[in-house]
Amino acid sequence: MTETESQTSEPAAYFQTAQDQPRLAYLYREANAGNKLPGLFWLSGFRSDMRGAKASFIDAVAEREGRACLRFDYSGHGESQGDFAQGAIGLWAQQALAVFRALAQGPQIVIGSSMGGWVALLLARALARLGEAERLAGMVLIAPAVDFTQELMWPKLPEAIREAIELHGQWQTPAAAFGESYPLTRRLFEDGRANALFGGEIRTFCPVEILQGMADPDVPWAHAMKLLEHLAADPATITLIKDGEHRLSRPQDLTALQKAIERIDAYSRPGFTGENL
Repeated sequence: MTETESQTSEPAAYFQTAQDQPRLAYLYREANAGNKLPGLFWLSGFRSDMRGAKASFIDAVAEREGRACLRFDYSGHGESQGDFAQGAIGLWAQQALAVFRALAQGPQIVIGSSMGGWVALLLARALARLGEAERLAGMVLIAPAVDFTQELMWPKLPEAIREAIELHGQWQTPAAAFGESYPLTRRLFEDGRANALFGGEIRTFCPVEILQGMADPDVPWAHAMKLLEHLAADPATITLIKDGEHRLSRPQDLTALQKAIERIDAYSRPGFTGENL
């Protein structure tokens, strides 16, 4: 569920949610004067960062179209401070909310990849509770790994590893098998259960576009269909890419991403009826 195609670019700025919290790295592109298009707000996946291929692509889209784009790294990820082992979905979602409210201006299209799709939905719920649902112009969810800790990860772990996590609080993945060693913590799984979204209706209060590869070994396409069923109250569309894998970073995948953004844009146009989708 990771994307590590980091690219060199402008230096990051930093934001703190509170004085005693880690500094979060972010990249912000301002909109051109008078541009009315919604901004693009990027949410990375598990152990991924804001300079990956898809994040860089949406920034390039924003630059061409003169719209704003905001990307950031969760604590323990990329260029942000913080210990990865102390992170969990609830904390990263709180950081997304704080960054969104403090730095993003006007309506936004939230684009979440893998775990970022789960974070995006938690962000939508938090904004609705704050009476700020109108800040979301729409969402594009790429291989959304909703509830992945208990739905996709925990069931695949051997019993011995699950016991080690429960007994010792964490298990260190072997670098040879996972590319680099990192901890799977009891906190991650317990917090994942506390922030689970499946089991009830999921509201975004905005249109949703889902892009899902049918050859994805990490997030099966049936998982994306399950999410679609839970989005019954909001306009939601899924695009299944038959040969698409988890990253969806090929040129044709990025084209599909841009088209999904364009469809979300269409919803905000005056006089939109849905006939052009």
